[in-house]
Amino acid sequence: MPKPSSTAPGDRPQPAPVGLLLARTRFPRTPQTGMPDWHGLSPSHLAYLIRRYTRVGEVVLDLDAHPAAIAATAYLDRVPARLVTGRHRLHVRLLPPTPDRPTRHAMRRPGARVDLMLATLPKGEQGLARDGIATAMTAWRPLLRPGGFLLVGLTASQPQPGEFSHRATVIAAARTAGLFYHQHIPAVLVPLPEHEPRTAPEHPDEADDGRRLLAGRHLPTFRDLLVFATTATGEENARA
Repeated sequence: MPKPSSTAPGDRPQPAPVGLLLARTRFPRTPQTGMPDWHGLSPSHLAYLIRRYTRVGEVVLDLDAHPAAIAATAYLDRVPARLVTGRHRLHVRLLPPTPDRPTRHAMRRPGARVDLMLATLPKGEQGLARDGIATAMTAWRPLLRPGGFLLVGLTASQPQPGEFSHRATVIAAARTAGLFYHQHIPAVLVPLPEHEPRTAPEHPDEADDGRRLLAGRHLPTFRDLLVFATTATGEENARA
């Protein structure tokens, strides 16, 4: 039943914090020139996220083994890892250091669990079915150390009218797998104009130049990043 209106504000559930990554018109130097974007996210933004959620020497696993993620991990003196499918279970293999980035910490972490896992959904043509995502996250969760984070980038197009949002589907699946919803980060993929042309009135004699809508929908300009944790933080426990 809903709480009465007299409930104190401190007793109400608090929303997860929201961050925002803005696209820049001039990009700073990235860990490696010519490095491809991580599913639309610039290498510098990806490096910022890895630095934000890990410390030096900790293990970072990108489930797609994307070169930008591996390069940024080594550049920040974290330990890149790869997911290996064994006969009976999944396990993590630490990647050896390269001559140009000798990561000495890898030798200190035998059998390490992951501090930060990067994933994109959906995978291939499987779509965004909640049960399938929950099954995948249940398999990933034991690979994360207590206090570790899972960062999920949503690569699917926006849902059709009447469908559940992709964010809600992934959040529900993560909770089913025993993960805590930690943060939502919209990553803006293109520099935003000072004046939005799609809000300008369209005259009857004006040709459709694609500025306003694409197949009746607004043009996508951002990617949703969702962060989940294996354990709740002290602040989140205090809010509960």
